[in-house]
Amino acid sequence: MALFFLRVKALLWKEILQAVRDPRLRFLIIFPPLIQLVAFGYAANLDLKNIPIALYDEDRSSISREITFAFSSSGYFKIVKAVGSHSDITKLIDTGKVKAALHFAPDLASRIKSQQTALVQVIVAGTNSNTASLVQSYSLQIFERFNRSRLKEILNDHPQLKTILPAGPEGIVRPEIRIWYNTNLVSRNFYVPGIISLVIMVSVLNLTAMAVVREKEMGTMEQIMVTPIRPLEFILGKTLPFAAIGIFQVALVGSAGVFWFGVPMRGSVLLLLICLLIYLLSILSLGLFISTISRNQQQALVTTFFFTFPIILLSGFIFPISNMPAPVQVVTYANPLRYFLIIIRDIFLKGSGIVTLWPQMAALFAVGLALMLLAVRRVSKTMD
Repeated sequence: MALFFLRVKALLWKEILQAVRDPRLRFLIIFPPLIQLVAFGYAANLDLKNIPIALYDEDRSSISREITFAFSSSGYFKIVKAVGSHSDITKLIDTGKVKAALHFAPDLASRIKSQQTALVQVIVAGTNSNTASLVQSYSLQIFERFNRSRLKEILNDHPQLKTILPAGPEGIVRPEIRIWYNTNLVSRNFYVPGIISLVIMVSVLNLTAMAVVREKEMGTMEQIMVTPIRPLEFILGKTLPFAAIGIFQVALVGSAGVFWFGVPMRGSVLLLLICLLIYLLSILSLGLFISTISRNQQQALVTTFFFTFPIILLSGFIFPISNMPAPVQVVTYANPLRYFLIIIRDIFLKGSGIVTLWPQMAALFAVGLALMLLAVRRVSKTMD
């Protein structure tokens, strides 16, 4: 046992010295994760504000101006152009200068004053379905507030109508919506923990994938093979430094996410660390496997790129897994990022504990163990 720890310690110390002495590796450990977190943290934001819209007002009444003001003062929309025809709206939307247009018919005020239904047209560019659905949702909220205000005025002017609309003091049913975990519905709070998972995966996977193949290129692999070191000792000596690097990077970018982006951290840091170690088991094993099947660092880099994109696409980070075809959903069960995304988001936003997260932790450990066994087998063949 003493020889076991001695050999692991020797290889571990070698990797640490190599990392410390390499200025490029020192740079890769600290700066890229922070830069990627800041870049993705600001880019991965689905909250839309100041959406450029055009105004086509044929009514030019106080009511149309009131609705226009409600749109412009909401913070969601910014009226950038007043037009005089539908062809102008078409031209602005086609050129991408506006995302939507607000059109008031000439009889808007007269129909409202005569207690008739009046129509307001909102034309939305549907090329981006997410933007279009948000414009539709924001518009409906503004019209709902306007209708509630008009209804209140009508009931104040005609109290006898309250017997016909008895649902509440204002004659309407008012829903009270309570949002848990992400009270302000800030999409960054949801995406930043996921970005932390991605940044750590890409960084550690690249570093580990270069571990064995670097020895091959430098010609030191043959020297290691003739030493009494065993495959398990070789794996531990190669992966433990990168596991420490992964923990350091999570602490670094996690602190940036909490203190820079303001993402709430409601759960246990200790539980996050335990889950991170299980997650790193999978990533380190996959990186080590890539390193054993590659002949040079260029091949390892390309192979890492080949694995990275499917892992991200099949994790649920960009596209919901429930929307994927059934055979593809089955494949996602072998993806460690799928489980860690659920874990890190639940710990950050919900404060979930092990009672809630144990199924994800168990599945993540099973995937990591399978990848480690595969990597050990490949390393044993390489050293034999």
